[in-house]
Amino acid sequence: MGTVRTDRGDRGIAVVTLDDADRRNAMTSQMGAALHDAITDLAVDDELRVAVLTGAGAAFSAGGDLAMLEEHARAAREEGVDASAAMRRFYRAFLSVRELPVPVVAAVNGHAIGAGACLAFACDLVVVADDARIGLTFARVGLHPGMGGSWLLPRLVGRQRAAELLYTGRVVRGRDVAAWGGALEALPVERVLPRAMELAGRIAGSAPRVVRQLKVSLRDTWARSLDEQLDAEAAYQARNYASDDVAEGIAAARERRPPRFTGS
Repeated sequence: MGTVRTDRGDRGIAVVTLDDADRRNAMTSQMGAALHDAITDLAVDDELRVAVLTGAGAAFSAGGDLAMLEEHARAAREEGVDASAAMRRFYRAFLSVRELPVPVVAAVNGHAIGAGACLAFACDLVVVADDARIGLTFARVGLHPGMGGSWLLPRLVGRQRAAELLYTGRVVRGRDVAAWGGALEALPVERVLPRAMELAGRIAGSAPRVVRQLKVSLRDTWARSLDEQLDAEAAYQARNYASDDVAEGIAAARERRPPRFTGS
């Protein structure tokens, strides 16, 4: 059995599932390679409009596989092996979700610990089970946070809250993460995936070229000045004016009906 499953539905929506429920979707190099392959395949699909990322079973992901961590620790102590390159490969494989040209909605159906929480936070939108246990627990196992945790978390929940969570490794509930801005919504577990799919459907109903442009704009805005962002917005709008979708969007607004965008 593979460790990642991709299901493609209609309207350009794909669901990517971490599929190792017996081990609470613990993150291994094998799973990372499988996820990277799945993302690579989706990235070249011109019909793709949005992806949903979730976990099989009762957890989103328990984080980095303990056997993998133990092996890195053994090799470092006994052989002096520097794991930096290996960890960068590990991060790059899982964080490939950020490279999709369309939005990714994380449906955090259960616990997301350590690197598992980082993977969820790397997505564009997060819907979390209100009772799910969420924690960047790296400091509690003697590790500096990885997988972008020290970069992602302050941008989501603010510097002070991120510092407290990272320094202590405290595990909190999904409802708290949502209240602090780390997730869009916290819901009963049975409503998490349906809500993520609802959001995906609404995104899929927007003009696909614009959604792909927005993916870039929202990613780059942190590194741009306002003037630079205005230049980018003006350039995108200039391209949009020549599209069939703008004509359709304006006609739909005048006729008070939902638009039927084709991406042209």
